[in-house]
Amino acid sequence: MNLATSSARHPVSPGPLHHLARLLLGPPAPARIPVRVAEAIRRDQDASEIIVSSVQLLAVATFAVLYGLAPKAFPPDVPFEPVPIALAAYTAFTLVRFALALRRRLGPGFLCLSVVVDVALLMVTIWSFHLQYQAPPAIYLKAPTLMYIFILIGLRALRFEPTYVLLCGITGALGWLLLLAYAVFDQSEMEITRNYLEYTTSFKILLGAEFDKVVSILMVTAILALALHRARKLLVRAAIEQQAAQELSRFFAPEVAGRIAGTDEELAPGRAELREAAVLYVDLRGFTPMASRLRPAAVMALLSEYQARVVAAVRGCGGSIDKFLGDGILASFGAARESDGFAREALLAIEELLVAAGSWREARERRGLPAPEVAAAAASGPVMFGTVGDAQRLEYTVIGEPVNLAAKLEKQCKVEAVRAIVPVAMLERACAEGYAGRRRWKIRRARRVAGLDEPLDLAVIP
Repeated sequence: MNLATSSARHPVSPGPLHHLARLLLGPPAPARIPVRVAEAIRRDQDASEIIVSSVQLLAVATFAVLYGLAPKAFPPDVPFEPVPIALAAYTAFTLVRFALALRRRLGPGFLCLSVVVDVALLMVTIWSFHLQYQAPPAIYLKAPTLMYIFILIGLRALRFEPTYVLLCGITGALGWLLLLAYAVFDQSEMEITRNYLEYTTSFKILLGAEFDKVVSILMVTAILALALHRARKLLVRAAIEQQAAQELSRFFAPEVAGRIAGTDEELAPGRAELREAAVLYVDLRGFTPMASRLRPAAVMALLSEYQARVVAAVRGCGGSIDKFLGDGILASFGAARESDGFAREALLAIEELLVAAGSWREARERRGLPAPEVAAAAASGPVMFGTVGDAQRLEYTVIGEPVNLAAKLEKQCKVEAVRAIVPVAMLERACAEGYAGRRRWKIRRARRVAGLDEPLDLAVIP
């Protein structure tokens, strides 16, 4: 039997080590990080490095003040005082680091060097205590200054990269072991004790206590690095999803995008709300035959210019774009966002878009480009606003008689030779809502509209 075929038919289930690794490390990271997401993470890391450099400068100033206030009794045979030299060198290094951080030019090599330098300064400062106080090296093993190592480790967590946390913790543990070895072998009689009282009240060394410190440093490092590893993958996934949500939100009206993002329930088809609203339908006259004569790029440019003006008028008057239908645009007022003045808003939007369309047509004519007429129609009444489709493909939309009527009235614009049509009842409602338009609507009584059984009173803009 072919083993490859057998394996393909009977895939090997993950073992306990795989499950343990997944439990500790979390789910796998995305196979590919989009460039924009990686760039956003990098900008955040660059900002974090500025914070780290600022803290380092503050630490230098703190160490300098503390050293200046501490009593000094260096013996005459000491060739130099290590702390002032180390602080001066570290200050220069930190200023360079700060300048590079401000310019976003800190590379991985310099960051690793910075970690080692930070830990080295701390260890040199601790080591110098026995010179400063003219005591055996074991004195510095009791110095609380070692606790600063946890600050240095914590600072590295700001980058959300466990590598630098691990480097800092391991370097700190090795540094402390070196100081321990120096203290042990410098003792003339190798004074090691197992008595904690003797350890705290003398210069004797308790190896268990020192190894506890090393273990604490390594455990904190490991836990923090593990947390960062999991958090970084979560950060990447969240950044990718946020970017996807931002891009997808451009396919919806802002009100719909906010509704999708803010819902506490799973979106499902067939859920709708019944509301009183107005529906607006906008169309380009003669677009289909004109588009057949133009290059595709010219058609798309025309549509883009036209849609931008209609969307601006609709959004400016409180409406929401429901969908783009080629050269047709369906918008609603009071559906995606409840409104007590939906009829007034729809009529104001018609006025605005006709003005914008007129200026657009004039500009295109001056450039010698095709300039089709824009027609608009609206209707109002009860509509259902909600999700349609299936579990794999959902869409928010408005459904109801006003939607069908607006589409029929838009076609009636050509019959009536007008630029806009609404039912008289909708105009009356808009006036009741405070509408005072700049244009005079003409009333045409008992007009026959294709698709309607009964004549309808219409208000038109010639």
